[in-house]
Amino acid sequence: MIVWINGTHGAGKTTTSALVQQLIPDSRVFDAEKVGEILMDITPGLPETDNFQHWPPWRPLVVETAHRVLEYAGGTLVIPMTVLVEQYWREISRGLAQHAIPVRHLVLHADQETLRRRIEGEHLIPSPFRLKYLEHYAEAARTWLHADAEVVNTTHLTPAQAALQIAEAVKR
Repeated sequence: MIVWINGTHGAGKTTTSALVQQLIPDSRVFDAEKVGEILMDITPGLPETDNFQHWPPWRPLVVETAHRVLEYAGGTLVIPMTVLVEQYWREISRGLAQHAIPVRHLVLHADQETLRRRIEGEHLIPSPFRLKYLEHYAEAARTWLHADAEVVNTTHLTPAQAALQIAEAVKR
């Protein structure tokens, strides 16, 4: 099974995923961003983009990697990855379904003010990339994302509380 933890930057995906992994027996964290990093390392580079998810190979490579890891190791994969383009999520979820891999899609949500404060508090100079995606997240949440996934509101939760909520939901 896959526990896909979606949400924008600052929602707490990475921290929460590590904690979820500790609460779900026989689980592993798979950072799908590493697939994007592999594509970014191709020389000469692929066509210019502001996000590796726009490269068509990224989505099937994530699906195939998840499939092969589960085929080899079994258990549960916890995947902390922001996917805000509905078409991309549909491609990924269809690909996983073709391999008969059940997916529990969760979204870590926080209000815009909380997300902005978290992003701005991460580094001395806040990431313009991360801040830019707050608008994309709000649009995805309004149009499709919250209807497609189980929403975990992290505005007033610690990562440990969010992880416990997710682990309990997965066990049910």
